[in-house]
Amino acid sequence: MNPTHRILALAGSARRESLHKRLAQRAADMARIHGAQVQWIDLDDFEMPLYHGDLEAEQGQPAKALELRALVQSHDALIIASPEYNGFFSPLLKNTLDWLSRPLPGEERHATFKDKPVLLLATARGAAGGLRGLQSLRQLLLNLKAQPFEQLFALPHGPQAFETRDRMQAEPSQHLSRLVHAFVYELQTLNPNPVLYAKA
Repeated sequence: MNPTHRILALAGSARRESLHKRLAQRAADMARIHGAQVQWIDLDDFEMPLYHGDLEAEQGQPAKALELRALVQSHDALIIASPEYNGFFSPLLKNTLDWLSRPLPGEERHATFKDKPVLLLATARGAAGGLRGLQSLRQLLLNLKAQPFEQLFALPHGPQAFETRDRMQAEPSQHLSRLVHAFVYELQTLNPNPVLYAKA
């Protein structure tokens, strides 16, 4: 893959010891191995208030929302790992997407996520591996005109699947690697012209 294709990786959890941060970082490492240029971010560094229409009307969009929006738009694709909350994806991720989906003056609706490929990952203590949350997240991203990858990665029994902080058991690791490889390959095939950006 052309290394100028850029992927932004994040987790829908702000917890310091979040398994989803580990999962997203592991996928980011694999994407680099397969030729992508990947930037990992922590949503804990992008704190935003709960979305409120009056707040937006009176004060505009929060600085951190604008900063994250620019990051998303400067990348060709996203990797998102999200925990499951009562069968849905995390409130933190929902609020983040709500802010980023708001168009700026003169901007078309869904400009931030339109046609953006997204690989979705989850893990959980139970046997379903957070699959229900991913299904609801996939539907929201479709509403935002993004392009969720057809295959989802749901890792059951997450605490046991990570042998150490940075190492997964062999079988789920191989499965994730194959999925990330397929995602990177599709990104190259369907998006031959990467986002242009200014190097620091």
